[in-house]
Amino acid sequence: MKFFSRIGATALTASLCLQQAAAQITADAKPYVDTETGISFKTWSTGTNSAPFTFGLALPSDALEKDATEYIGLLRCQIANNAVPGYCGLSHGQSGQMTQALLLMAWPFNGTVYTSFRYTTGYNMPLPYTGNATLTPIASTFKAGSFELIYRCQNCFSWNQGGSVSSVSTKSGNLILGYAAAKTNLRNAACPEKAFFGFHDNGFGQWGADLKDAVSANYAKFAALSAPAPATQCTKLTPPGEGEEYKPVCEAAPTKTYDYIIVGAGAGGIPLADKLSEAGKSVLLIEKGPPSSGRYGGTMRPEWLRGTNLTRFDVPGLCNQIWVDSAGIACTDTDQMAGCVLGGGTAVNAGLWWKPPPADWDENFPAGWKNADVAAATERVFKRIPGTYVPSTDGKLYRQEGFHVLASGLNKTGYTEVVANDVPALKNRTFGHTTFMFSGGERGGPLATYLVSSLARPNFNLWVNSAVKRAVRTGSKVTGVELECLSSGGYSGTVNVNPGGGVIFAAGTFGSQKLLLRSGIGPADQLTIVAGSKDKETFIAKEQWINLPVGYNLIDHLNTDLIVDHPDVVFYDFYEAWTSPNVGDRDAYLNGRTGILTQAAPNIGPLIWEVITPSDGKPRQFQWTARVEGNDNVFPSKLSMTLSQYLGRGVVSRGRATITGNLDTAVAEHPYLHDAGDKEAVIKGIKNLVESLSTIKNLTFILPPPGTTVDDFVNKMLVSPSNRRSNHWMGTAKLGTDDGRSGGTAVVDLNTKVYGTDNLFVVDASIFPGMTTGNPSAAIVIAAERAAEKILALK
Repeated sequence: MKFFSRIGATALTASLCLQQAAAQITADAKPYVDTETGISFKTWSTGTNSAPFTFGLALPSDALEKDATEYIGLLRCQIANNAVPGYCGLSHGQSGQMTQALLLMAWPFNGTVYTSFRYTTGYNMPLPYTGNATLTPIASTFKAGSFELIYRCQNCFSWNQGGSVSSVSTKSGNLILGYAAAKTNLRNAACPEKAFFGFHDNGFGQWGADLKDAVSANYAKFAALSAPAPATQCTKLTPPGEGEEYKPVCEAAPTKTYDYIIVGAGAGGIPLADKLSEAGKSVLLIEKGPPSSGRYGGTMRPEWLRGTNLTRFDVPGLCNQIWVDSAGIACTDTDQMAGCVLGGGTAVNAGLWWKPPPADWDENFPAGWKNADVAAATERVFKRIPGTYVPSTDGKLYRQEGFHVLASGLNKTGYTEVVANDVPALKNRTFGHTTFMFSGGERGGPLATYLVSSLARPNFNLWVNSAVKRAVRTGSKVTGVELECLSSGGYSGTVNVNPGGGVIFAAGTFGSQKLLLRSGIGPADQLTIVAGSKDKETFIAKEQWINLPVGYNLIDHLNTDLIVDHPDVVFYDFYEAWTSPNVGDRDAYLNGRTGILTQAAPNIGPLIWEVITPSDGKPRQFQWTARVEGNDNVFPSKLSMTLSQYLGRGVVSRGRATITGNLDTAVAEHPYLHDAGDKEAVIKGIKNLVESLSTIKNLTFILPPPGTTVDDFVNKMLVSPSNRRSNHWMGTAKLGTDDGRSGGTAVVDLNTKVYGTDNLFVVDASIFPGMTTGNPSAAIVIAAERAAEKILALK
């Protein structure tokens, strides 16, 4: 597996999941005809508030009758800095995403336009594509501040990277495309295969491309045109070694055996390890990523934290940095954002910490997991991690102008302000400040509580940088786990459990899904893919496969963003705090853990809750998460706030996650708005909030745009993970009583034990049958506490 420098590489893809930062791209009114070649293109361009970008498309004449394999394209991109090259890139992916898709990068350098096909499975820098896509340049021109490339792209609508296969259809009449651009951030510009791309700081977005009028009757004639390929220069590359294959070195796993081996040190694995070791069991907790917090030897920090025991993970105000630089943090084997560091999502997220309303358990879970059943676990969790809505140790909240603006409208229209965790059941027409897991001005959470007490016990061991490949299984009995060397400093080989012991997957919604499949547990179509992968020599025999619906029941909070603007809002630049923090704010944090850097970026709140019952009679729970951050690509302003609507408990729509031949997980079917009642509730929820906020003097709506109805705003918005996800993925190993081996929907039973096994368990977000009201971290920790009770009771 290839990696780049854990510290230096930035993630081209990371911000592409943030709808609020995406540029608006629309079809141009008239076709563009290139005067030199005569080619007519249907074109799409960014608006006037964004860095200039245009993509043009000409398809074979029969592309709407049968799927085309090629096209002629036009890229027109900004040159932001004549002295230092930048780039622009196009995603051919099924939803315009940058992961699991063929990417085309283009950039100007010394009067030449260079290109490179790239591919990435996760949130790391895209590496050269090894499939058979071919680009033939036709023409290139330079104008003041921009460059233009016309090219023929063959085998660009389907791709195969190491067994990861996908395609798009022109016959459908529509494509969803994506782009990203950077002002600089490009090295080795004259050597495309060794070019190194940094963060895209000059715009990005996705758009739906209606292919009507994109076909060309003269395609064959135009396709015959060509221009000389640019000369490359691949000597004296800087810095040397960038882009070379990373070859990790691991130690052989010690021969010690354990009562329980837990795979994944996140919201599920850390509390579970603590409870099992507290009960006297010998426990090994394995994390495939590096340490995060400085408490455990983490080293990722900005310059102003050097000399302290703090890292980027410890300071709440730095949590947004993951959207700029996720190298060595984000998982590289999934097409969604997931944290592969010690602590998992609880190390990298914004730290929102909600006591679930009773309905989250009573409506979603079977008997044995109802609210009354988890009440004791909930009490234990919130005793250890009570949470706070005032993170600063001086008891003050900072930069609350945005909160007060929105609260003025909510108070006037029948909403009640609450302290959310004091009254968890009150989640209809209520609002309040954000509650965080933070403690003492630092991140806190499971890393600062459950893991601390675990490490104090001699019967507990923690391994980091150690990746588990599969559970070693014969029939129904699991004897241990096999590791694979993916990161230096970790272990490889096999580690076994004691007689009567067990293995517990707690690697998250996609991580546990992958581990189950590689252990021979899942749908036959998925196990067939694994059997044909690099695992084939060691994969369990077909007669021992366990057929369970792993990967189905995928859920996430559907995210729909509104943006408002108001003169009283005050923006704080948390991104600037990474490199050049305000001196007063820096010193306040370092000297006393006070000030705005104790609050999560980007100044979150208020939180708003409402229940909507559409015409199907099934209530839908909504949470609105407001933050002081707009979208300069839509409306450049430092006075804007984004309100993200999360569709939670009661959602009917479901999706499916699958595995590729390269053993990466991917969202094959998104879980958004497949159900008419879900969409009806979303629209009604937006209308209700728009009505409330319209009472605020001098407030302007940016999204929905003026003159656009809420119905049109929702109905015309793209629906894909790339622009509608919240990254609160759950459900791929559903807990329930209906055994999936005999046509049911459940993967694990009420003890969290995988059906068809004696001693394999799953304890993380993947076991949740339905969606939570809000951010799920606390609910996952409660589930882990409850699972510990269940597992220990089996012995």
